[in-house]
Amino acid sequence: MKHWYATRVSSGISATALLLSSLFIVVPTAYGETYVAGQFGFAVPGLGGGLSDGDINSSFFLPGTTHGEFELSTSLMFGGKVGHYFNSARWIGVEAEVFHTTPHIDQQVHTFQNPSVPGVTASATLQGAHLRVLTVAPFNLMFRYHKTRLQPYIGFGPGIFFARISGEGLAPDSPSSSSDNARLGLNVKAGLQYYVTKHLTAFAEWKFNYARFAFADNPELFPFFFGMDATYKMHLVSFGVGYHF
Repeated sequence: MKHWYATRVSSGISATALLLSSLFIVVPTAYGETYVAGQFGFAVPGLGGGLSDGDINSSFFLPGTTHGEFELSTSLMFGGKVGHYFNSARWIGVEAEVFHTTPHIDQQVHTFQNPSVPGVTASATLQGAHLRVLTVAPFNLMFRYHKTRLQPYIGFGPGIFFARISGEGLAPDSPSSSSDNARLGLNVKAGLQYYVTKHLTAFAEWKFNYARFAFADNPELFPFFFGMDATYKMHLVSFGVGYHF
């Protein structure tokens, strides 16, 4: 009985060791380093994102009026990317990606204040609005640990953010309108990538986006929406599959 038990324990340890070693086996140099990938996941403003630090740019408000932070909703994201790691320095590469998300503005009580009238604030119920953000990151500089099948990596680069806002605004019977803009910002990421086969990988990734949006004024449609500048900060979690060739 003891011999049988010792044999089973030994077999279990060997199987565990084999499994762990398969995760960290050295990746052959023949692995293709140009890749394309699809990605999907979630934009999670609850991790510390949203639209904040807002300045009102509207003839309807006194100059210098600011607004409180807009609470955004969690949303799906999807997109794709293409990249290349260099043969001469296999731990460094470049990547371009694009992804789309819709972190809509929730219905909420919104506050306004002006430094020329200290201690006085105004509030209104915002009925909610649709917010769509298309992110194009044309050049991410990537760094990875490339000697195992399970590879941690980080990356960063500029992002071009195309934002469109539309919806009901401050009154439920307001006419619908929209405001668009494209702004340069920052795209930062960190993740884990696993080589399932020589050409197929699976990955999980965290991203952080930062940009300063400037939405145009629509005075003829007030109280739908007002011109404003606002800081956009968003955390995203994504998963995907890549093909390397």
